[in-house]
Formats: sequence, structure tokens, C-alpha cells
Amino acid sequence: MTSDNRQRSSRRVWRRLAAAGLTAPMLVLSAAAAHADLKLCNSTSSRVGVAVGYRDQTGWATEGWWNIASQTCETLLKGAVPSRFIYVHALDYDRGGEWAGENFMCTDDKSFAIRGVSDCLKRGYNRTGFFEVDTGASQEWTIRLTDPEDQGAADR
Repeated sequence: MTSDNRQRSSRRVWRRLAAAGLTAPMLVLSAAAAHADLKLCNSTSSRVGVAVGYRDQTGWATEGWWNIASQTCETLLKGAVPSRFIYVHALDYDRGGEWAGENFMCTDDKSFAIRGVSDCLKRGYNRTGFFEVDTGASQEWTIRLTDPEDQGAADR
């Protein structure tokens, strides 16, 4: 995918998120130009905890928690993005709040790697809402979390 296509794809995703009434804290998505990895950049002034969900060759999986300091990036999954759709749930540790969605998957209170997304509570896990990220055909992707006051600047 060319850089222009990535930028157009990123703009389309942003317009869909804005049309859906995404509220603060804000999320900005973009394709990365470096290695084929899934990365998350925490551009907020808070520490955040992040969990991801995806479907690979053996089925559904969720993993977490990555604790990401303010103004830093972290590779969440090494290698090519495992599927077109990635699911993310993030917690703002310092100010409260979360980035969540309507796609429910299993999480745990401590570090976890869970196979399957059904019967979370019966299996002793939490049932947590994740938002969907469409990475298109990209082999690499970067998710960027930003502070609410940066929303206007990212919208231009």
C-alpha cells in the first residue's frame, strides 16, 4: 500500500469515527511506515493500559495488559498484523475513563493471553467491550491515543 493510500485510508477511518460521535479521550489511527507490527502510541498526558483482540489461524485471541507511559509507543504484536480487524480496549490510569466499544471479548485483571471470546464469565474472565480497527490490507498499523483537547487539531 502506498503512503497516499495509507493516508486516504486513515482519513476514511477518522471520518467514520467522527461520524460515530467518538468522545474524549480521542483515538487517531494510521498505517505505520516501519516494520510489520501492530503498535500503539500513547500521545496522552496519562499512563494507559491496553488490551487487543484479533482472529488468527487458530481462532479468536485477546491479550493484555500493556502499560504504556505518556508520550511513548509500544509494539503490541510483532510481525504482520494477524487480521484485517483488530479490537482494542484501553484504560486511562491517571484520569479515569476508557476507550471501549460494542465488540465483547474476554479479559482478565492481570496480564493475560486468552483463546476464545465466548462464555467469558463462565470461564472466570471479564466480558469487556472493544472497539474495532479496520487495518485494510496493511501488514503494519499504528493506533494513536490522544488527549481530548487535541481533538480539534487532529480533525483538520
